[in-house]
Amino acid sequence: MNINATIIGQAITFAILIWFTMKFVWPPVTHALEERAQKIADGLAAAERGKADLAKAEQRSSDALVEARQKAAEIIALSEKRRAEIIEEAKAEAVAEADRVKAAAKAEVEQESFRAREVLRGQVAALAVSGAERILRREIDTKAHADLLSALSAEL
Repeated sequence: MNINATIIGQAITFAILIWFTMKFVWPPVTHALEERAQKIADGLAAAERGKADLAKAEQRSSDALVEARQKAAEIIALSEKRRAEIIEEAKAEAVAEADRVKAAAKAEVEQESFRAREVLRGQVAALAVSGAERILRREIDTKAHADLLSALSAEL
């Protein structure tokens, strides 16, 4: 093998190229690659955090949904209970009102009955006075008295 000046010149040029590349080109490229690798790592970490946050949010939303359903069931149960109480109160009020109306009607019937008795007593007294007056106007006769008394009893 023959080493001549061309090979030595090419070797020197290649060494200068390597030195230039190592000094001026390589550091910005490695820095850009490191930045890119860091951005990718940060992106992957953010994606993992996002997945974890999504899982937590789904868990919280399912817990909130379960809690809301429980509260809704409690509210429905309370409203059903209140509805039953209102119905029972209305029934009790209706029974009390019916008893009060019945008592008032009974009192009114008794009062009307008392009035009717008083009217009848007045009429009986008037008939008795009228019968006594007729008896006294006629002559005293037992048969006439019996006829008048039977006529009076028929009027009563």
